[in-house]
Amino acid sequence: MISIKEAINAVEKNIDPLFRETVKPLERCGSYYLSKDIISPINMPPFRQSAMDGYALSLHNDLSYTLIDEVKAGDNHQPILKPGEAIRIFTGAPVPETANAVIMQEKVVVNGSKITMESNIPKDHNIRPMGEQVKIGELALKKGTKLTPAAIGYLTSLGITEAHIYKKPSIALITTGNELIEAGMPLPYGKIYESNSKMLLNALYNLKFYDVTIHKIEDDYAQTKNKLETVIKDNDLVIATGGISVGDYDFVGKALKELQVKEVFYKVKQKPGKPLFFAKKEDTAIFALPGNPAAALSCFYVYVYIALQKMMDNDTIELPRIKAKSISVFEKRGDRPQFLKAIYNDGEVEILEGQNSSMLQTFALSNALVHVPENVSKIEKNDLVEIILLPNT
Repeated sequence: MISIKEAINAVEKNIDPLFRETVKPLERCGSYYLSKDIISPINMPPFRQSAMDGYALSLHNDLSYTLIDEVKAGDNHQPILKPGEAIRIFTGAPVPETANAVIMQEKVVVNGSKITMESNIPKDHNIRPMGEQVKIGELALKKGTKLTPAAIGYLTSLGITEAHIYKKPSIALITTGNELIEAGMPLPYGKIYESNSKMLLNALYNLKFYDVTIHKIEDDYAQTKNKLETVIKDNDLVIATGGISVGDYDFVGKALKELQVKEVFYKVKQKPGKPLFFAKKEDTAIFALPGNPAAALSCFYVYVYIALQKMMDNDTIELPRIKAKSISVFEKRGDRPQFLKAIYNDGEVEILEGQNSSMLQTFALSNALVHVPENVSKIEKNDLVEIILLPNT
């Protein structure tokens, strides 16, 4: 049995970035990372552009100008202005080459075909120059940039429709147990609704990992071994829940051993989630999480999350850890470090009731985990504690 720190270090050490490339339509590239630099195919803006609703001017020494035309956004005609002439213009519209300033409409008085300014304005005032954001042939976004909604909007504005990106890992979720049935079916005596697959699937979706398949296995050794062999061969990451202990019908561990996976560790000194298994088979990472839902989800956030970030070569691989003031009292039983479901708000954290590893009700209310180290036996009110902030809560 190893420590939490040793287990985290082992995950970090044994996971390498995937660095496999693919090309996707830009609208499907959200949260992916560019695998190639993107060079701008156009100037942005592609023409001199008005930054205001107002009047484009050919400047002269007087405050009065004669209106000769109008240009709206999307127009492609180029009125020719002489000094002292102006056109009505709107935000985003092309500024004629013979105009050299734009004055906002609130700063002029209009009298028929004449406008009079309050005061003189400088040359190029309120004109966005061609290529102000990026010029044709320049670097638009560099390799390794995360494609946020803003980045996708920016690239689309350059006329780009697809991007070379790093692939995200393919992931298989495996649940085991004869006692498990699908939600929505009648619940016979002795059965429970299977929740781990939906829980972990949505945890992955929440982190923008969508290449996920779910596999459900009964307590049968041959079926367990065959399914594990297949998903290990076909995926970058395999996450199994349940069946890793040493009971008569816990076949996952036995099957993995026969498949000759390289065990990195089995069992971590922690609560919940002691029977956590981590292994490699060639380039595939394998986690066998505890079957109890709250334990499985805790292990996912503390360990599997790190593996996912390492596969994507992200700089930040752990969830944020901060200090917060406890508004609760908690007394730890035993000497194992613990991860406690909690609610964090504005520098304070409340440790919730119902910390049993099988209970998800408390987890459903939580936005943080309180980490209670081995050498801490009791938390008093106003004690500073370390918390792990859960994603998107």
